[in-house]
Amino acid sequence: MDEKAIDYEAVFQGLPGMVALLTPELVYVDANEDFQRLSGRSRAELVGRYIFDVFPDNPNDPAATGMRDLRASMLRVVATGERDTMALQRYDVEDPERPGHWEERYWSPINAPVLGPGGRVTFVLHRVEEVTELIRLRGGAGGDSRARVLEAELYTRARELQELNDRLRQAHAREREVALALQEAMLPARRQVHNHRAAVRYRPAVGALNVCGDWYDLIDLVGGNRIGVSVGDVVGHGLEAAGVMGQLRSALSATSRVADGPAQALDVLGRYAHVVDGAESATVVTTFIDFDARTIAYSSAGHPPPVLVHPDGGVEFLDQATDTPLDARPDPIPRPQAVTTYTHGATLALYTDGLIERRREDIDTGLSRLADSLVRHRTSDPEPLADAVLLELLPPGGATDDTALIIVRL
Repeated sequence: MDEKAIDYEAVFQGLPGMVALLTPELVYVDANEDFQRLSGRSRAELVGRYIFDVFPDNPNDPAATGMRDLRASMLRVVATGERDTMALQRYDVEDPERPGHWEERYWSPINAPVLGPGGRVTFVLHRVEEVTELIRLRGGAGGDSRARVLEAELYTRARELQELNDRLRQAHAREREVALALQEAMLPARRQVHNHRAAVRYRPAVGALNVCGDWYDLIDLVGGNRIGVSVGDVVGHGLEAAGVMGQLRSALSATSRVADGPAQALDVLGRYAHVVDGAESATVVTTFIDFDARTIAYSSAGHPPPVLVHPDGGVEFLDQATDTPLDARPDPIPRPQAVTTYTHGATLALYTDGLIERRREDIDTGLSRLADSLVRHRTSDPEPLADAVLLELLPPGGATDDTALIIVRL
């Protein structure tokens, strides 16, 4: 079907139930016919107006919280880009034909984001089902009082559920704040190493806590004009993964400064990972760059290969020294190591799998996408190059896994 032939205005008007579209500032953009009819407001009375100027709280009910609850839900959608299903709400509505007369009404709202090209929330889709008649429904003789009790119980339990959800969201936000602070403290700041240009990026996964699983490091190596660059990925998310990440990063940083090469550094790290709870199946790749000899020695413990882009646009995946993840063998054996050369102006990129992996997609597709982006932007400085790669490779709504990226201009 030709997408241009779809009449989206007709689709919107044909959506079942009451549906309205609002800006992130909660101003009406449109409302379907069911919304206009059941709310008692015409399109002209809605479009261009702030939602709570049209539907304020009942001033005769000091305990009314419908406006506060609905506003909080919609702003959560704008902030997180995620759908928010609200508990049953009592939200009285003023009769437009009888000013000052408020009708007791009950609603079941759902608010969902409409994302723009950059993954930002451009509109809030507000779908609401009126359940007033269901709440008021009564049985036969003798059933009236029982129905009222059930209605009150239902409403009370719905309010309690919403308050519990609010507390859980606040607790989640606090845990995420702590985890992000821990991530920032444990990972090195963006900097130049030995006056060589480098850029680092870290993007937590969207949605749940999903932080602190990935890590990166850049260090000065002892002897000569050399640096060590590494990235790693700890299985899991949250504060526990952050603790494991911190231990592994610190251990590799210390080991690399005294190791003969990257393979020996990973040998020692693997033995250390064997006694660290939560380090099972962690992956890491480390490179030792010698700027005088213009060589890169590397070794990988189950991690996606670094990408070396030569000044002429040639691409080399550093995949000749790949072994099992950390702590994969009860009795570790020496890990492989390989060396490659480069010319002045080449670009080295290390990353974690959140940058290249997509569900139901072969990993080679993601690797090709990364190589293509690096080649097209290879003449850019590391900082704008890193931004361009993230923009082109991460999904518009954000990655579903943590993502770390290091760009080094050689």
